[in-house]
Amino acid sequence: MNALDKSAAAEIGLQGSVWMTVGGEHLGGAGRVELLGAIAECGSITQAAKLVKMSYKAAWDAIDAMNNLAGEPLVERLTGGKGGGGTRLTQRGRQLVDNFRIIEREHARYLRQLGSQAEGIADDLLLIRRMAMKTTARNQFLGKVAELKQGAVNDEVTLELPGGQHIVAIVTQGSSASLGLVPGAEAFALIKASSIILVADSAGARFSARNQLAGLVTRVQTGAVNTEVVLDLPRGGTIAAIITNQSSTELGIEIGSSVTAIFKASSVILGVPA
Repeated sequence: MNALDKSAAAEIGLQGSVWMTVGGEHLGGAGRVELLGAIAECGSITQAAKLVKMSYKAAWDAIDAMNNLAGEPLVERLTGGKGGGGTRLTQRGRQLVDNFRIIEREHARYLRQLGSQAEGIADDLLLIRRMAMKTTARNQFLGKVAELKQGAVNDEVTLELPGGQHIVAIVTQGSSASLGLVPGAEAFALIKASSIILVADSAGARFSARNQLAGLVTRVQTGAVNTEVVLDLPRGGTIAAIITNQSSTELGIEIGSSVTAIFKASSVILGVPA
């Protein structure tokens, strides 16, 4: 039997995975849904992360991304009780897990049917993969253009998030036109964590930064030089900031602190679904 005969005799198997997207941005796949399922089972982020072999920080980063892109919380915290609280899925989170598992079963059945028709197909099948957008920006928000103010050179774009918060961005007219930024259009707002300034007491203070989002500190991760601070926004979503350890100490940053995240409109990068 020659190489071609051996190749033809070999069984061809078709494989694939299911990914959920929101406006072209990955909401999650089997790994993230497995994490959500583990949270439902354990009632604890720490235990769920261990169960799916994920670091605690990676688990929270995944949850933050899913909550922001879904436009509503999929995971919520519980306070009080014997164990001092915990974490559970919201109704939307449970629905998402259940529906994803149904879709996975249907997807597997489809692949089996397709595979049964693949007998005799040569091994040199062309595989086409979609390119996924990757960005270093820690904060990613999906919203709709609520207002567009055109200027002589730049445009001011106001993006409304699902929770009702607004983010203002300054972009060139050329960028505004090429992205199709008109009222009602969906767009992403990307802000680097290093561009976020935290203010612990903003009463009576005035800032030139157009964007000011107040929230409660829910996570603090201290490194050798910098500290990552994550705020829960009151109407849903989170925002992360990177500040120096000294600033964190001087501001008295701790879990439960009320803090305002401010950033310039020029620090916001806008994108649109492909």
